[in-house]
Amino acid sequence: MPDARPPVPLAEPVLDGNAAKYVNECLQTNYVSSIGPFVERFEREFASFVGSRFAIACASGTAALHVAMRLLGVSDGDEVFVPTLTFIASANPVLYERGTPVLVDSESSSWNLDAGLVVEEIERRAHLGSRLPRVVEVVHLLGRPANIEPIVDVCERHGIAIVEDAAEALGAKYCGGRFAGRQVGTIGRLGCFSFNGNKVITTGGGGMLTTDDEALARRAKHLTTQARLPCQEYRHDEMGFNYRLTNVAAALGVAQLESLPRFLARKRAIADVYDAALTGSAVFERAPRPVWGECSHWLYSMSVRSGGREHRNDVISRLKAGRCEARPVWTPLHLQLPLQDARRLGDMSKAESIFDSALSLPSSVGMTSEQQQSVLGVLDAISRLPP
Repeated sequence: MPDARPPVPLAEPVLDGNAAKYVNECLQTNYVSSIGPFVERFEREFASFVGSRFAIACASGTAALHVAMRLLGVSDGDEVFVPTLTFIASANPVLYERGTPVLVDSESSSWNLDAGLVVEEIERRAHLGSRLPRVVEVVHLLGRPANIEPIVDVCERHGIAIVEDAAEALGAKYCGGRFAGRQVGTIGRLGCFSFNGNKVITTGGGGMLTTDDEALARRAKHLTTQARLPCQEYRHDEMGFNYRLTNVAAALGVAQLESLPRFLARKRAIADVYDAALTGSAVFERAPRPVWGECSHWLYSMSVRSGGREHRNDVISRLKAGRCEARPVWTPLHLQLPLQDARRLGDMSKAESIFDSALSLPSSVGMTSEQQQSVLGVLDAISRLPP
């Protein structure tokens, strides 16, 4: 007889608090498009939460990254260093602007890009008088802060801009060093966030661009509104984009932002339970926690200790058979058809090793303790299988 239990979802939203109230206010006032009071409020309150001077709401996290590349002047042949272990949306905006992604291997402490490779390559090029990258894009993978301090140091020495892709890491922050207490997405020249339906907070879609640079913020707002000039006639002074967030989506965002501290606390509690259960396992390796930062744990991800991709896929299949959703981490970009010929920093062995062994477990804010124990029960049963 088929198992009738509903599956434990990987990451689903919790739409509580003032969500219905604020969305209904949009419906009652007819402010449902890109004009309305909630857009400005969401931008202002989001900037305050993360600790940025300015925030510009966008239609998606990808749109925010695209605007960032345009703002920083990425164009024909300009190189942008991008980690290979990330979602492809991190690299596509570089291609939109006809830039050249240079893919960077991972490191084991956080699974993010290897800062040592970035520093070494920039210093090597500077010594030789070679062309430097226009941008280094630092992705905070799965809610884990990247090792950004050495990257900031080398980029400041050589005048290279940093864009932070914090799409998966809202609420993660640094705990020591130069940026202690700072949230991800507020250290580079521009930061980008996503509010897709499975993120820590959601607007159903949507994204945010953050910066401390008033001129960049003003131009970002201009670009996302079709570069329309403030006059009665419809006049535009450059090629812009229809990247505006709607008032309805922003209303949902404001409500979600009110719940964000609680959501982050729940995410961290879920991660603590997984960590405790997996510590000492002979079959599974708990998720890395970088010493330099506090994770937001968007998706709790762990590794199988042996057997590689075949074993990882078997674990995912057994979890799904036990009514627990799971999925592999991102396929590295150098293994993706559009980027297979991209230039590389490192031999990609670390990224491929992580990809072959890592998977993400159910991590919804609304996951109950009973549901998490169901996941751990399946993992325990897998651990007891003969090798």
